[in-house]
Amino acid sequence: MTDAPLISGYDALLSDLDGVVYAGPGAITGAVEALDKLAETGTALGYITNNASRSPEEVAAHLRSLGAPAAPGQVFGSAWAGALLLARQVPAGSRVLVTGSHFLAEMVEEQGLVPVRSAADDPAAVIQGFDPSVGWKDLAEASFAIARGAVWVATNTDMTIPRDRGIAPGNGALVAAVQAATGAEPLVAGKPEATLFEAAAASLGARRPLVVGDRLDTDILGGNNAGMDTAAVLTGVDTVESILAARTAERPRYLLADLGELYLPYPAVTADGGAFRCGKSAAVVESGRLRLSGSRDNLDTWRCACAAWWQANPEADTVRRPELVP
Repeated sequence: MTDAPLISGYDALLSDLDGVVYAGPGAITGAVEALDKLAETGTALGYITNNASRSPEEVAAHLRSLGAPAAPGQVFGSAWAGALLLARQVPAGSRVLVTGSHFLAEMVEEQGLVPVRSAADDPAAVIQGFDPSVGWKDLAEASFAIARGAVWVATNTDMTIPRDRGIAPGNGALVAAVQAATGAEPLVAGKPEATLFEAAAASLGARRPLVVGDRLDTDILGGNNAGMDTAAVLTGVDTVESILAARTAERPRYLLADLGELYLPYPAVTADGGAFRCGKSAAVVESGRLRLSGSRDNLDTWRCACAAWWQANPEADTVRRPELVP
């Protein structure tokens, strides 16, 4: 471990929103202070969101209302990415059934396409993005159009979304309903595809960005897909147990309690024979079981647990949950 804070090794932070900066309408404890402090370090800041229901202006205004630093040019969303992907699939002037927000419809229109709201309009494509107002009738219209051969683009496939009252169904859950009705598979534009991360880094002029998020299947996988270092925080969806069991493609480089730990030196995990040590904790894989030494309330225990388990399972295509002992 060095004395330098973790963030000092990076020139930009690409941060998820839901579950990292806020949950529902309220800021997560310490998140605003951590984001404000980036200016002192000269670290650029970009927000990467799969929420396709709000414009960059609306997202930035919400962030500023919480006290966080934000301008529209710092917000990179899946509605924009989805509209770009859609424009490559169908000719200009094509009718597109928009299952989502008015902002998503505006993004579609900016690409020279014509938004419609009914399968009866014979759309050439369907674009589906999260919006709290989407209901059964909207999903049915999307299903009718897709069953007739319309191209289908999903802005993202997050199965859940953190809210102030808990975890709620995300766009992926709504996409799954249409999949069940049609048997079709959508093209996906947002996280975990690399495009959003690459575009954000380029816009910020960043050469070495750090991606931080609370979800393995979108934030961490997306950052990894883009070839960027990733940090998982424990303020949203994924937990130390789910991170430990992660597929290889979804494993983060860093494990943090929250954004505030960006300003601490990251504890070194060292190999000692077959064991891995971090601080006062240790972990070793014995006969396929993971033996932990140290408090399970201490994040260092899980850092060395991940190192030991991932070394023993370097190529995991599926989730693998170890038996923990003692």
